[in-house]
Amino acid sequence: MSKITRITTQKKTHQRYNIFLTDDNKGERYGFSVDESVLIHFQLRKGMEISDSLMDAIKRSDSMYQSYTLAIRYLSFRMRTKKEIEAYLTKKEVDQAHIVSVMDKLVEEQLLNDHQFADMFVRSRINTSTKGPAIIKQELLKKGVEENIADDALKQFSYAIQYDKVKKLVEKKQQQKKTESYKKRLQKMQTFLQQKGYDKSVVQTVVQELPSSIDRNAEWDAITHHGEKLKKKHAMKRTGFELRQKITEGLYRKGFSFELIQQYLERHVDDKE
Repeated sequence: MSKITRITTQKKTHQRYNIFLTDDNKGERYGFSVDESVLIHFQLRKGMEISDSLMDAIKRSDSMYQSYTLAIRYLSFRMRTKKEIEAYLTKKEVDQAHIVSVMDKLVEEQLLNDHQFADMFVRSRINTSTKGPAIIKQELLKKGVEENIADDALKQFSYAIQYDKVKKLVEKKQQQKKTESYKKRLQKMQTFLQQKGYDKSVVQTVVQELPSSIDRNAEWDAITHHGEKLKKKHAMKRTGFELRQKITEGLYRKGFSFELIQQYLERHVDDKE
């Protein structure tokens, strides 16, 4: 049986206390340290006798509280999923039994809630990013959110919201320098939007609403840009029909119409070259 002789506050951590003990009136020795909440819970005080079993219980309780405090500190930066908390505590080498207890306590206190996390995560992505629902769902799954919870949270990313976001992205893309054919730009635009995670039906709807008439000046500038590059590339090895054929193949792959290609060849590639 040991007896508490002194309780002192730690210099660097004022909410932790050092407990000093004596055994059978022998010299004083350092026993252990505890958090303030553990000190209060066990009503530790000078002169109190502590058995070995009680000391073990105090140390287990303090270890558990430190694990809980570690999780709370991690949560103070932002909300976390259950998987993130478990991974963090495991990385910090917290006892597995403590991890389970800490997570149960956090869930009970409504500090750990994957439904709430998913809702807030989706809302934040909608307001601050250009990512579509498919990408956001993958992010949620990666963080350990169950698929059905992710799907429920993504219901707030409605068709109307997707439509508005896709429309803005398309308008922004259209303002960029037009060095490609209209057909190629549409193909790339659709691929880009689907890679962003937007539903194919939304993408197709917005693209189909684009003006059907092609900007002839922009299309001519684009074919001239690529045509000259192709001519420079092949002119050293080919002339005449072979050169025209290579340029035609290259321009066609880039999405230009056969009619426009013929116009370019007539103006810029001599039959005799």
